[in-house]
Amino acid sequence: MEQTVELKVEMVGIHEKRLRKCLSKLKGIEKVEVDAHSQKVIVTGYAHKNRLLKAIRRGGLKADFWSPQNELLTVYASATTYGSLRFNNFNFF
Repeated sequence: MEQTVELKVEMVGIHEKRLRKCLSKLKGIEKVEVDAHSQKVIVTGYAHKNRLLKAIRRGGLKADFWSPQNELLTVYASATTYGSLRFNNFNFF
């Protein structure tokens, strides 16, 4: 049965290439979507979710299953970043 697995993977720079290489070794993966900004990876296919997680960790990347809390943290981090940028633009002192 085909499934979609959402993962949180800490990625910096070239890590996306390493991530794709780790996942390419597994059978049953049909599609990999990477959102580096939110560090979210969506894998579609027939591979078991624990095997996906194990393969990514073996590649030296920190990974875990995506949770709703990750979504909130991403939104908060974005708002904080943009808020501080706006504040700095209007700092007259």
